[in-house]
Amino acid sequence: MESRTYYYARVSSAGQNLDRQIDRFHELGADDRDIIIDKESGKDMNRTGYLALRNNLLREQDTLVITSLDRLSRNKQDIKSEIQYFKDKGIRLKVLDIPTTLIDVSEDQQWVMDMVQNILIEVLGSIAQNERETIHKRQAEGIASAKRRNVKFGRPVYQIPDNYTEIMEMVDRGILRPTEAMKKMNMSKSTYYKMRKQLR
Repeated sequence: MESRTYYYARVSSAGQNLDRQIDRFHELGADDRDIIIDKESGKDMNRTGYLALRNNLLREQDTLVITSLDRLSRNKQDIKSEIQYFKDKGIRLKVLDIPTTLIDVSEDQQWVMDMVQNILIEVLGSIAQNERETIHKRQAEGIASAKRRNVKFGRPVYQIPDNYTEIMEMVDRGILRPTEAMKKMNMSKSTYYKMRKQLR
């Protein structure tokens, strides 16, 4: 069976953009059908696109291309485990930000390349994991700070307008239509009916 090259791109959320990674793949001649994408966190390996690529597409002598190690994962141990998996399965991993992974060398020089790559993977894997831990720490600090300042999370809590009882009486008596009542209380339709239901 002829060997193939696959490309894997990942961002952490649906709102982020994959264009930069995909553009780099296109520069290498990648076909869109061979580019697998995920818009999921790199906290672990349980991602739809990646699992399909790893378990169903990649075969011995195939090549997997990623732009940087942190696209594979942001957990150093997961990175090392996956790299070992590819090595055991005879799958070549090319990391565009690690030039030594792109070089073809003779078998007697491979040990030197492996040594260099292991050092780079250790360093870059640690950086990727530290970045993720820093992001989580900042998020936790931000939430704690907001809570101290009584910032409310989730859906907004609506206050009952001072003129609510008076206006509802006018609605019940047919003096005001609901749409007019909403305007007078500066209230959306959904909030109006939700409050009406709860307070009856």
